[in-house]
Amino acid sequence: MDHSIKKHDRPPYGIIAVLMIGAFISFLNNTLLNIALPSIMKDLNVEASTVQWLTTGFMLVNGILIPASAFLIQKFSVRHIFLAAMVLFTAGTVLAGFAHVFPILLAGRMLQAAGSAILMPLLMNVMLVAFPIEKRGAAMGVFGLILMFAPAIGPTLSGWIIEHYDWRMLFHFVTPIAIVVILLGVFLLKDKKEKVDIRLDFLSLLLSSIGFGGILYGFSSAGSKGWDSPLVYGTIIVGIISLFVFILRQFKIEQPLLNFGVYKYPMFALSSVIAMVVNMALFSGMLLLPIYVQNLRGISPMDAGLMLMPGAILMAFMSPITGKLFDKIGGRILAVTGLTIIVVTTYGFSKLTLDTSYTHLIILYSVRALGMSMVMMPVSTNGLNQLPRSFYPHGTAMNNTLNQVAGAIGTALMVTIMSNRAESQAKELGQEAMKHLTGKPTPAALAEMKQHIMMQATLNGINFSFLIAAFLAAVALVLALFIKRSKQAEDEQKGGSTSKASDKKAATKLAEN
Repeated sequence: MDHSIKKHDRPPYGIIAVLMIGAFISFLNNTLLNIALPSIMKDLNVEASTVQWLTTGFMLVNGILIPASAFLIQKFSVRHIFLAAMVLFTAGTVLAGFAHVFPILLAGRMLQAAGSAILMPLLMNVMLVAFPIEKRGAAMGVFGLILMFAPAIGPTLSGWIIEHYDWRMLFHFVTPIAIVVILLGVFLLKDKKEKVDIRLDFLSLLLSSIGFGGILYGFSSAGSKGWDSPLVYGTIIVGIISLFVFILRQFKIEQPLLNFGVYKYPMFALSSVIAMVVNMALFSGMLLLPIYVQNLRGISPMDAGLMLMPGAILMAFMSPITGKLFDKIGGRILAVTGLTIIVVTTYGFSKLTLDTSYTHLIILYSVRALGMSMVMMPVSTNGLNQLPRSFYPHGTAMNNTLNQVAGAIGTALMVTIMSNRAESQAKELGQEAMKHLTGKPTPAALAEMKQHIMMQATLNGINFSFLIAAFLAAVALVLALFIKRSKQAEDEQKGGSTSKASDKKAATKLAEN
């Protein structure tokens, strides 16, 4: 047997390993920062509405740049895109690490976002091209294992660093790793790129930026500014109009920035909708649990991080197993089982009390994480599997962009539901308490009663939000019943079937020097 052919059959593991390390540290950096926000507020003397820009701004840059990633992946080599993304991410990390005023810290986060926005779609695209359909589940499972390891260690590591060092150490800790990844990229990534005649449509980029950026900003600001703020509903309306014009333009131009033709493939369209609904439901846990654990129960950031760790480790452990199961049995059984677990456990979170035990929270969160590990990767991989190879950059860019939008909408929705419910409950409980008052209470007794009412009202708001999240997960469960195992569609641009041979040929191009 010809050894050169054997070599060509192998996916470019070196390239994938370097890309995965880059994606891992960008993902880790996000999980590290969440617990640090109170410390940053205190140190830089900024309000909660200002510090949230470290998260909102990151999402905005992602929402603007991810649609452009499809163009970049087609135009430039993996080496050039990866090195440019890592240099941007590292420059942002260094800048943020030495920030002594908030605007410099925010600028650093924006640069980090510019780098990480390109890394994830790039890695997904390389993996789709490098592995044939029958081995893609296992490959995506390993990818999930590495990325799930970040949230497993992130919150606990962050809590420990903040208790012992300055919050800037979170960035200083990532900087040397990022520099090593750049050096690995310089020496290990050697792929060549044939010259591609594709031009960037700047009007599409502008419309996309205003569209996705406006929607993300509007929904992200709704929690702090309120839905009646002209800035909130104004940016959402401008974003929707721009997005509508952007979509119409993509169907008219020869080389679309983001090809909405991906939605004519039913399994991709279904997977996209399920992923968005699940993202909205899952963001409830990411947002509401820390409020419950830290604000209502007074659990320290370190212990809050430790509480989430078993679930994150379980997700990381299950990811490769789920990947192999996906290759054998397809996505529907996994998605239905996982979503059933998510519905039941999310409903369980809607029954929290001020005395719910720490162990109960760990078990409930861990079982919910088990369900999550069976949903996201199988659903999105099954959808992407139906696309022809020329649509891969557009499919990965579309998924990543819509997940950002769904996350922002989910967060805003849950904050609004929680706040409104807590407000109405506080009034009801206050009126009820006043009825049962006998004599004139002391100011201390009144203050204690008010605090108890506010805690109970907030708890009720959190429980009600989890109930809505359980309903959203139930909608995704019904949709998952319609999942069918995907077969790759023909590549229209080439007029022929995208066979295993063409997949291997593409993988060879990535691996060649």
